[in-house]
Amino acid sequence: MNNLLTMDEAAKYLGISKLTLYGWVSARKLSYVKIGRLVKFKQNQLDAWIDQHTIRARRDNHGTH
Repeated sequence: MNNLLTMDEAAKYLGISKLTLYGWVSARKLSYVKIGRLVKFKQNQLDAWIDQHTIRARRDNHGTH
């Protein structure tokens, strides 16, 4: 089953403030689930968002020293 996280839980999971998360929700930077007045987040969608915003390391073609 897919875990639904609260605003507090999602903010902690992402390592950001709740205020930042509110801003991202308002700007629709993240997918969320609306249940009445409540905003919830699917954990697997947060994981996918993290993967999409992960900067991959470059391969060093000059060798290591």
